[in-house]
Amino acid sequence: MDVAFILDKYFKGAENVSIDVFDSQTLNAVYRDVVKAMTSHFEIEVSVLQALSYCLYEMMDNVHIHSGKPLGTAMTHYDDSQKMLRILIADDGKGIRASLAENERYKDVSEAEALRLCLQDSITDGKGMGFGLYTTSRLVDSIGKEFILHSGGHKLIIEDGTTTVIENGFWQGTLIYMEIGTGEEIDPSQIVDHRTDVAEEYNEAFVETEELESLW
Repeated sequence: MDVAFILDKYFKGAENVSIDVFDSQTLNAVYRDVVKAMTSHFEIEVSVLQALSYCLYEMMDNVHIHSGKPLGTAMTHYDDSQKMLRILIADDGKGIRASLAENERYKDVSEAEALRLCLQDSITDGKGMGFGLYTTSRLVDSIGKEFILHSGGHKLIIEDGTTTVIENGFWQGTLIYMEIGTGEEIDPSQIVDHRTDVAEEYNEAFVETEELESLW
């Protein structure tokens, strides 16, 4: 994976970009390290972290479940001046269209259509629930500034509430990039369509007992 290209394309001029490579054995540890690093930025609203931590795990887990390759890469950067978090998850696996095509229902979809479909609820190749990218898209709709999904020769872009799919270079596998505003309080349960208690899950995993008591 061309990390230098990714840094120049998506984090140009940014300092102290965190770069973590993970596989199925290290996924949980890397995920926890990434979220803990985010919690060190006290300017980030807790409700944002609660929702984002769920979406982040789902995106990382998708590499393990769907890509067909053992390794994924996670990059994060917090811009204090803009109160914005940049997150990128990438792999060099089979890509979204080929993955979806493993489900007979989607075997004939085009690459561009596959990118649009995978953001919808319950769209899956049969190996998962089809909920991770759906919740991520809901987070982007709520506080996202930009979202990019690049797989194969097509790139889906969400910006200013508008979704477009364009032909743009070639990425072997799947690359997800998003810019999230961190200063606005949100309802994390709404992001996950009220299907799980993400606030409680985050608090139990990442908030110390003393801090947890001060939240109430």
